[in-house]
Amino acid sequence: MSAEGRNPSGVPAFAVLGHPNKGKSSLVASLAQDERVRIAPDPGTTTTAVRYPLRVDGEVLYELVDTPGFQRARGALAWLQEEARRSGATAADRPALVARFCTEPGHREKFPDEVALLEPVVAGAGVLYVVDGSVPFSSDYEAEMEILRWTGRPSLAVINPIGEPRYVTEWENALGQFFRVVRVLDAVHAGFEHRLDMLRAFGELDARWRPALQRAVAALEADRARKLREAANEVAQLIAAGAALSVDERIPTDANPEDYRERLEERYRAALRTLEHDARRTVEAIYDFNALEHTGETDAAGDALNALLDEDLFSERTWLAFGMRTRDLVTAGGAAGAATGGAIDVATGGASLLAGAALGGLIGGALGFFGAGRLAQLQILKQPLGGRLLRYGPTRSPNVCAVLLGRARLHHAVVSGRAHARRDAVDLEAEGVRLGDRLAPLDAGELRRVVRQLGSTGDASREALRTIEQLLREDGLRAATGPAA
Repeated sequence: MSAEGRNPSGVPAFAVLGHPNKGKSSLVASLAQDERVRIAPDPGTTTTAVRYPLRVDGEVLYELVDTPGFQRARGALAWLQEEARRSGATAADRPALVARFCTEPGHREKFPDEVALLEPVVAGAGVLYVVDGSVPFSSDYEAEMEILRWTGRPSLAVINPIGEPRYVTEWENALGQFFRVVRVLDAVHAGFEHRLDMLRAFGELDARWRPALQRAVAALEADRARKLREAANEVAQLIAAGAALSVDERIPTDANPEDYRERLEERYRAALRTLEHDARRTVEAIYDFNALEHTGETDAAGDALNALLDEDLFSERTWLAFGMRTRDLVTAGGAAGAATGGAIDVATGGASLLAGAALGGLIGGALGFFGAGRLAQLQILKQPLGGRLLRYGPTRSPNVCAVLLGRARLHHAVVSGRAHARRDAVDLEAEGVRLGDRLAPLDAGELRRVVRQLGSTGDASREALRTIEQLLREDGLRAATGPAA
């Protein structure tokens, strides 16, 4: 991409500027919704100005310019002030002096970072100045802010609390003297609505940008709704496929079917795991994540410390967390056997994800979830040309769909709420526990109705999709706002 800062498409462009390692690239990644933006803890990761356009349906709505950090701001300001004194320049001449600074012979070698970061501004980009609200303000920043004021460009300051936001008020007092608008935004964890609020603030910087940015906000909201529909459709397909799944194997006429049960059951479980894995990758791609990593550390004993949703689909902890309780299963006409207590409290933050109620005591046997008779039935089918076909599935347990749907909902809540600036692995252990008590409840009767509708056609199928879409929407709202008081 061009490092000149020019904007040939005519859409609003914003140069993100500031000290090294204060979250500039993180802000660019979040606002451009682009995981390709380079982010690293070491200063100097960004060495040239690079444009990142935000596209929706192929249309560029606005551009973010990631820039190097200021390195010699005091020297650059001294040159500008001396030139203004020598030439008798007034405040009206200052933008032209900044432009001259960028083209002055020798400055690209003497002030490479300052030239690179100022070029997009000189070419017409708005100014987004980023500071870290966890460190105190100092006079070192004043030279940077004064240079940006000399550009005469519409400007907005962002206080990015990288650590504890101890000095936000101090920064607000200082920044308000140099910038028209000051906002506090955690660039790494900013939610979708917070990012839209930032775009609306951009529109207040220059009236000429307002129509374009209003269209951008509307387009992003429509795009978000489309992604929710696509994710709901993917989850619906996962539940329908899981409910209908079966695996077959031809066996000799005189063979004992029980000798094949264990192998068929393992094939069945493997197929379910694949269905879930593929659905998750599709949902991540829907939200423009194509390289998400998941936690998978091991402790000294070698035991997996994988996150709740990264645990095996058929682990006891998974079924304790997402399976339905006994009375729900009985009411729905399903098999008995559910559990709760300390394990489910740890896994979900104290609330059943699907039943939506606190449960007490161990009821039935948790391992009853895993018995072959609970999972699916072994069937012997005669073949027209002789021989027998052994089939394992479809499932007879409502808990298979309950677990698939519960994990899919929690996964969607985490992924859809994740900012593109984050470079840590998806720790669903931490994020899942935090979100576990915020998912909209769904009882066993509703689950059976949804599964039944997914196996039908026409209006019933559309109704099931609407139910799942509404669940995902409510999950996202609860995740964003926290548990109700």
